Parts: sequence; C-alpha cells; structure tokens
Amino acid sequence: MAAGSNEARDAAIARLLDGALHRDAADTVMFARLIGAKLASGELLHLGLTRDALDALLSRHFPHSALPHAAPERIAASEHRAFADAMRAMLLQHESSLAATDLDAQCLATIMATACLRPDHLWRDLGLDGRDDVTAILTRHYPRLVARNMDGTRWKKFLARELALAEGRAPGPAPGCPGCEDYGFCYPPR
Repeated sequence: MAAGSNEARDAAIARLLDGALHRDAADTVMFARLIGAKLASGELLHLGLTRDALDALLSRHFPHSALPHAAPERIAASEHRAFADAMRAMLLQHESSLAATDLDAQCLATIMATACLRPDHLWRDLGLDGRDDVTAILTRHYPRLVARNMDGTRWKKFLARELALAEGRAPGPAPGCPGCEDYGFCYPPR
C-alpha cells in the first residue's frame, strides 16, 4: 500500500475503533483492520459480505461508528462463486476461536474466501501490512490449517492447495492467483 492509502486506511480503522464496544478485543481490531482497508479504498464489495451481513458485523463490533460509505446491496454473481463457497466452508470447518455457526466466524470466512479471488498476495488483498498479519489471523482462527503449512507456502496458494486436496482434486491456483505479479514464482512453468 502506498503511504497515502496507508494513512486513509489507518484513519478509517481509528474511526471504527473509536465507535467500538471493546476496542482492544482481538477480533474487533481484526475486523476494524479488514473493514477499514476496504472503506479507505472504496472497495467494501471486496469484503464479500452482503449489506445485511456487513451492517450486522458493524453493529456487533462498532455500534457507535457511522459508516461513511454506502455498503453494497448485494454481491455480484461471480464465475468463481463455487470456489469461494467451498473455501468458506473449509475455513468454517477449521475455525477454532469461534463456533462455526457464529456470525463473526461466518463473516471472517467470507472475507478470507473472497480475498482469494483477488489478483494479489492475500495480505494485500485483505488490506493488511504483510504476511505476518495474515499469519496472525489464520493462527488465531484456523491453527490446524496453519500447522499444515510446514513449507512456508504463501497463504493464498496454501489455502487453494488445501481446498483442492480436501475435495480430492489436484492442487492448483486460487482464482485470483493468475493476476498476481508473483504468479510465475508460485506456479513456475513446467
């Protein structure tokens, strides 16, 4: 992220946390960072959440924050919907911090799955500062998955690989991977 976009993101995060019920709670900070990044970039749709889900998430964590941008009415249909739905289901199966039926768990799994459709590193697609930020989120919520990443594979590639293996398919890239600058590094020509 460029310096100006970092400032806008950090300001959006601060505004959300100023209206938080529990501003120091790990999940509140996490959601403030994920939502704040998309508020700053004008890409709330890239969270993958419906307007109702986003409104409910905001009211649970940030009831005293006014959302300065209109939330999307609905998510546009995607040719990769099946991938996103399957990734979301896999993440919910591995959720350890919250019950899989918990609305926050469902929102996080949706945000993570949707980010796998974007054409960059997962940390950038989530609006975070680096791989360590993704590792922290995954470790808190999906530690069994993190433990399986013994070779330090990049997270988006790893999650796509785990999903393919869970479905009995040969591993391949997530839908967003081909647009990434490092696609050739992760998937070198054979």
